[in-house]
Amino acid sequence: MYMNHLKNEKSPYLLQHAENPVNWYPWGKEAFEKAKAEDRPVFLSIGYSTCHWCHVMAHESFEDDQVAELLNNHYVCIKVDREERPDIDSVYMAACQAVTGAGGWPLTAILAPDQKPFFLGTYFPKYPRYGHPGLIELLQKISRLWREDRERLLETGQQITDFIAISDHEEGSAPDKRILKKAVDLYRQQFDRLWGGFGNAPKFPAPHNLLFLLHYGSLENDRMTMEMAEHTLKAMACGGMNDQIGGGFSRYSTDEKWLVPHFEKMLYDNALLAIAYLDAFHITKKRDYGDTAGRTLDYVLKELTGPEGQFYCGQDADSEGIEGKYYFFTPDEVLEVLGSEDGEEFCRIYDITASGNFEGSSIPNLIGQKGSAWPADDIRLKKLYDYRKNRTTLHRDDKVILSWNSWMMIAMAKAAQLLDDARFQNAAEDTYRFIQESMTDSSRRLYHRWREGEAVIAGQLDDYAVYGLALLELYRITYEPIYLEDAEFFARQMTELFEDKENGGYFLTASDAETLITRPKETYDGAIPSGNSSAAVLLSQLAQYTCNSFWQEALERQANFLTGTAKVYPSGHSFGLQALLRILYPSQELICTASDDRVPETLKEHLLKVPVFNRSVILKTSNNQAELEKIIPYVKEYPIPDEGAMYYLCQNGRCRAPVRELEKL
Repeated sequence: MYMNHLKNEKSPYLLQHAENPVNWYPWGKEAFEKAKAEDRPVFLSIGYSTCHWCHVMAHESFEDDQVAELLNNHYVCIKVDREERPDIDSVYMAACQAVTGAGGWPLTAILAPDQKPFFLGTYFPKYPRYGHPGLIELLQKISRLWREDRERLLETGQQITDFIAISDHEEGSAPDKRILKKAVDLYRQQFDRLWGGFGNAPKFPAPHNLLFLLHYGSLENDRMTMEMAEHTLKAMACGGMNDQIGGGFSRYSTDEKWLVPHFEKMLYDNALLAIAYLDAFHITKKRDYGDTAGRTLDYVLKELTGPEGQFYCGQDADSEGIEGKYYFFTPDEVLEVLGSEDGEEFCRIYDITASGNFEGSSIPNLIGQKGSAWPADDIRLKKLYDYRKNRTTLHRDDKVILSWNSWMMIAMAKAAQLLDDARFQNAAEDTYRFIQESMTDSSRRLYHRWREGEAVIAGQLDDYAVYGLALLELYRITYEPIYLEDAEFFARQMTELFEDKENGGYFLTASDAETLITRPKETYDGAIPSGNSSAAVLLSQLAQYTCNSFWQEALERQANFLTGTAKVYPSGHSFGLQALLRILYPSQELICTASDDRVPETLKEHLLKVPVFNRSVILKTSNNQAELEKIIPYVKEYPIPDEGAMYYLCQNGRCRAPVRELEKL
């Protein structure tokens, strides 16, 4: 069996290509030195293991001997897992979007040996098809140009590199509420009043957009803005994009009504969606939102959680070479598993018909619901779930990405509090221990990726920023000062290693990371909030908890930077806008001093009953007093009562007299 240079890699995506006849190399010095020594261009292919079109291009071209011969004879070929190396992906995706006006995966780039790209695109079939140029023809043409007109290619590469190196960020400006109103107006223009979501199909969930609308609507008492978020959350929960049998959401919907998803399930989508449903539940008290979040997190615990508490990246869309096959049902299958009475009821409620709702089969859904949905713990759903798992399998990408694990830690911690379920707290704390033990080096620098006992790749901005947010979320449910201390420690590393002291904002890579043709600085909140947005929210929370001028000044710099960046198209920066909400709207700081080391039940009940977007809560007891005062010196001034609890509330810079009964506040 032929094996190329990917055979010793850990990435599941790279290992999928280890037996290709293409002589792939991983990204690194060896490949570029070979290209230089042999005077060849570099063929760079970037994707990820659960990407459907990456699989299509692999089967059509990279497993094909004719394509492999062309690539091996005329190029040095490099494969990159975008989830392992978001920095490389960011650089060449920016170049692709600059040149073609679009992007996506698989990302195809042809580079000079100095890493500068002179040709970029996405998916290419082996032969020309439906307006797509064929890969064979393309490779032949570029190989000829490399021999006969190389200067033109190199000049193009330099122009593209120069262009993407130019900062497109506007000059910073002080935040004000007009940018928030502009974002809401843009969402209203794009809102689908019938099916929810924004714009035309394909529709992406973009949970951070919904979080912004929920919190802005709540703060402004703006029912119309809240309704955009709620309508979308309800529609997604009823659609085929939400796995009605096993829980969890697919990546996006290919149609307007959320029926037919692109079936891959990603950890980050499910984390962010769970957070959005939990916040909607907390604000509105509508139980359906909490149930959807709980089912989503149950799916993660069952199918995306490792033995040491780590969370895996996701599950593939394809099984047995067919996208979505794992999820399809026919009435005969349902009747065989459940019997006639229960089977007919399931088919009626979940739209399972002989004609099907997608290519002759049926995707279970609750759109236009014809009866009450079965509870998540219904034994009949368990029967269908078990049948489906035995019928065919899904590939699981078992990499561990630190920032994605951190989003899931946030979701689990929130769920522990709002759903009163200790399993979720245990999961969040297990992940914290895993990161501390397996993804942190001897100098307490973070690693980006772990798999099969190997932690590699220096942590990037998102890893530090989102992990900081996760640590603060753990503090909110445990009140253990170690989480505050760690959040502050890693945030200081973030400011030291990533902040652009000259132009504002934060780079994606650390100051001592591998040098690429540009040092990316991402601000757009796409499928996942950008590292700059996450950093802004982290800084706003640290400034509030600690009252430390260091964090306040860092927040002001970042808020001004983000305001300048977002002012042209603020709806593309929705998570960053949440940091501005914290700056521009009232805040609450609540300190509880308690004679008992446990969290007072009245405090727990109050926090559940009264949601406040911009509230920090600190608990001081005799047990944590010394540690807490070291982290937050000002709490020394708050005495611990001999019995019971004392509450101190400050609002918008004004503090009220302390009370023993929380209701009096």
